[in-house]
Amino acid sequence: MILTVTPNPSLDRTYEVPSLDRGEVIRATGERMDPGGKGVNVSRAVAAAGRRSVAVLPLGGAPGALVADLLDAQGIEVAPVPVAGATRSNIALAESDGVLTKINAPGPELSPAEQELLLETVREQSRDADWIACCGSLPRGLAPSWYADVVARAHAGGARIALDTSGRALLEALRERPDVVKPNAEELAEAVGRPLATVGDAVKAAEELREMGARAVLASLGADGQLLVEEGGTWFATARVDAVRSNVGAGDSSLAGFLIAGGSGPQALASAVAHGAAAVQLPGSVMPTPADLDPAAVTVTAEIPVDRELKEPVS
Repeated sequence: MILTVTPNPSLDRTYEVPSLDRGEVIRATGERMDPGGKGVNVSRAVAAAGRRSVAVLPLGGAPGALVADLLDAQGIEVAPVPVAGATRSNIALAESDGVLTKINAPGPELSPAEQELLLETVREQSRDADWIACCGSLPRGLAPSWYADVVARAHAGGARIALDTSGRALLEALRERPDVVKPNAEELAEAVGRPLATVGDAVKAAEELREMGARAVLASLGADGQLLVEEGGTWFATARVDAVRSNVGAGDSSLAGFLIAGGSGPQALASAVAHGAAAVQLPGSVMPTPADLDPAAVTVTAEIPVDRELKEPVS
């Protein structure tokens, strides 16, 4: 079982539009409503793969009730933490050329009692977990050290933990040695405080995160591929993508694929890339099923192209 923790979940509405023109009436060609938040998306991807997942998340108001109903309909077990504030609602506008515009609401502020109940729920639900995936931004009320507390408690209970967050929350959690962290290129550059122009720059940055405490780093470089840097070695993977339809949740699907395949080594990296590549070719935040995967389109190598310039360098 993979347990996910999403401190700031959302109700996500995605509209497909031909193009985004400010000040004009835009007629959507398609729409979806999905439970949102990075950890929620990991649970959805795990469930789409036919595996069991339990989602721990604070829920409040009518949007929170709808999130729980949508997750239940997808076969995901929900361990809700009732909160006084309403769960946030987000909007995504997906243009036909693959450009995505997102409007994310701030979400409710959690009281001290709600924060402690969230931690206690994670502890209770983690007993049968193969992995705990803590993902996304922290809501108002939670200190940047909150993820560090979760990692410490998870390790005390003998659980493995994957962390997908950024900024100070990531840096503070590193001291507790999470088993794997999953930054994208921008988050990786922010963590080390310098730009990334090549694959080699990304490898060095990932190695620094390991020196800071991460036991493994799964770094997404967008269209350039993914890196896995861990004690057993360093690997670089790419995948052929015929057409990008939406990148909503692609990184979360990738993390799910990584954990499903064991959470270490080149085979897990290949699974991560296959899931991420499949996700970007699906509408909205639809998560890929095994039928959507194309393992033959994935290439994994230990020969890192350190001089390859990133298509989207991070300044």
